[in-house]
Amino acid sequence: MQKDFIQEVTWRGMLHDVMPGTQEHLNEQARTAYVGIDPTADSLHIGHLVGVMLLKHFQLCGHRPLALIGGATGMIGDPSGKSKERNLLDEATLRHNQEAIQKQLAKFLNFDKNDEQAAKVVNNYDWMKDFSFLDFIRDVGKHITVNYMMAKDSVKKRLSSESTEGMSFTEFTYQLVQGYDFLHLFQEEQCSLQMGGSDQWGNITTGTEMIRRIGNGKGFALTCPLITKADGTKFGKTEGGNVWLDPKRTSPYKFYQYWMNTSDEDAAKYIKIFTLLSEQDVLQLIKEHQEAPHIRKLQQKLAEEVTTMVHSKEDLENAKKATQVIFGKSTIEDIAQLDETTFLDAFEGVPQAEIAFEEIETGLDMIGALAAKTNFLKSNSEAMRNLKSNAIAVNKVKVDAAYKITQKDLINNKYILINKGKKNTFLITVNS
Repeated sequence: MQKDFIQEVTWRGMLHDVMPGTQEHLNEQARTAYVGIDPTADSLHIGHLVGVMLLKHFQLCGHRPLALIGGATGMIGDPSGKSKERNLLDEATLRHNQEAIQKQLAKFLNFDKNDEQAAKVVNNYDWMKDFSFLDFIRDVGKHITVNYMMAKDSVKKRLSSESTEGMSFTEFTYQLVQGYDFLHLFQEEQCSLQMGGSDQWGNITTGTEMIRRIGNGKGFALTCPLITKADGTKFGKTEGGNVWLDPKRTSPYKFYQYWMNTSDEDAAKYIKIFTLLSEQDVLQLIKEHQEAPHIRKLQQKLAEEVTTMVHSKEDLENAKKATQVIFGKSTIEDIAQLDETTFLDAFEGVPQAEIAFEEIETGLDMIGALAAKTNFLKSNSEAMRNLKSNAIAVNKVKVDAAYKITQKDLINNKYILINKGKKNTFLITVNS
């Protein structure tokens, strides 16, 4: 028996708007739905995850998901809430981006062709590239009035904004192109539902209108809320930019830390959206978290689930080790197990200094390591004072003023970690 998709996304807080009759339509039999994905980069970021999770839940409820890579629409620019048009991408770049995105989607969706509900990736560039302008305005444009297009909120906002640039014809016609995608997938893939963010409602309903007028059929629309953070800052962004799914762009450690650092309010919301935990498990977790919020049980479970799903169990364990190195009790053995990328990510933002290898060949005294050679501490006297009070550790081991740093102290043959007390960490890079 298939699960009720609408019920599933409702309790998860993933439902913003839904066209009347959608729930009954989905419960009659297995259906096909799609979500559009912008292919302007060769990786998804966590802002895409809401749409991807919609598709995942859709498939788990016994339906067939389609991921539409917007190769054609990505060349145009969507006016929904945006102030500028996008850059034009060439076909080779689009194809590369599509392949990379499909590999990432395979971690979430079942693409096994032997399965009736197998996911599929489609690219609207494939059916739009040979569609001439004359053909498009004859076969598609004549069915949708300018009055209908002007009534869309996305168009109204741009036309009424204070920007002197106005809105280009290219952007104005975007809804026709996206609407035609829905019509095409309705006719070719028996796709009867389009899903997206709440800012996409106008574009999606243009598609349902085309299906009604041109395809003589019935299309359905469903949108999810735009994800926000409780403090008003943008979800999925850090000081370094987007939080990407590609480990080369955002390391598993940084990815894990993003979820660990969410507020209690956001964690309670995100754990419903970005994990597959059941309603009962989520409610129990929230209850346990409220009883002892300082343990941050919600954030830990959220970070574990999402990091494992996007990366792997091994990446999660490495991220946890790195977290322990920074924030918990760890040994030099723990630190030595971290690969260099994770090690550097873990200590990003920590004060650092570089010294030459010659400095440690005969042994670098601690005064030099703390002050004279690195300027970590303001003076030799401050360095001596901290050493005498047993406040200094080299690679997590307490040392005194007689200690000398040598080659045996190097982590990854290059780094030395110095702590002053529990909260002050310094990193020395030794250049050969």
